[in-house]
Amino acid sequence: MSDAGAVSAAKPSVKRAEALNLRVQEVAAPILQSHGLELVEAVCVGEGPRAVIRVFIDKPGGITLTDCEQAHRSLSPALDVIDPFPHAYTLEISSPGLDRPLRGVQDYRRLIGKPVTLKLREPIQGQWRLVGIVVDVEDRAVTLAVQQKKVIETIRVELDQIALARRKVEFS
Repeated sequence: MSDAGAVSAAKPSVKRAEALNLRVQEVAAPILQSHGLELVEAVCVGEGPRAVIRVFIDKPGGITLTDCEQAHRSLSPALDVIDPFPHAYTLEISSPGLDRPLRGVQDYRRLIGKPVTLKLREPIQGQWRLVGIVVDVEDRAVTLAVQQKKVIETIRVELDQIALARRKVEFS
């Protein structure tokens, strides 16, 4: 088989995985919301009996083991109804972690007043990476307070200019 054949054969699998992730998210989000939890991401990985559905949840103040147990008890029967795999699978529920990538506007809003690190698609003022405090969030942009040579400057960054964003975790 040529390389081109291998690439085209992989595309339906990728599309099927994306569709499955979306379906799991559609089922999981309202169930989690009813428990005061936010669905951060749902990802289906693996094949056959090693298939895993990973559901990452969050809430203000952080996630507890009890939250994970409650989410698992609520989601497991609902996922069995949609039957995402024609075989057994493992359901994992966890917190996404402090340094997880920021994906949506709600992630930035949750971090107003907190430090973040942004890796940019194009440089802003000659910099490919910005570290600053989130001071404002709009639907399509985030504004950071960034220290520049002993002066704090606010910089507005369009979300589509951000290649990767993470909370800057500081330990005291």
